[in-house]
Amino acid sequence: MDVLVLIDKLDDLVHNAKKVPLTDEVRVDREQIYDILDQMRATIPEEIKQARWIVKERQEMLAEAKREAERIVKDAVRKQEELVSDQEVTREAERAAEEIVEDARAREREIRLGAEDYADEILNTLEVNLSKFIAAVRRGRERLQGKEEEEGVEAA
Repeated sequence: MDVLVLIDKLDDLVHNAKKVPLTDEVRVDREQIYDILDQMRATIPEEIKQARWIVKERQEMLAEAKREAERIVKDAVRKQEELVSDQEVTREAERAAEEIVEDARAREREIRLGAEDYADEILNTLEVNLSKFIAAVRRGRERLQGKEEEEGVEAA
């Protein structure tokens, strides 16, 4: 289950809870809150695994782009060496090799930047989800603390 759905459930539970007369405090079913918190604990590690997988994929994409660029550069150098028969052919080979190298560098940069942007987007989403989760947990704890203080006053 998605953490955001669980946060919404927790928020609904607190929002729809019975109000304590003459206060801003509410009464919530402790078991329901514990159930939602347990589900959150089970869900968050999976989202972290997904984020780690995305980072690993990004690193693999960068490594592949680098290998491809190196292969293209080697091919360009090899082609250049084959065409060194006379001065004009040599100049043409150098120009072609430079174009290939520049194209390879541009392609590698494009792939790397795209992979970094994608990983950043996923990590940002995870960060937002975790922030919402923490805020919901804090609100729930604050409300529970208010309830405990009220029960302490009633007991006295």
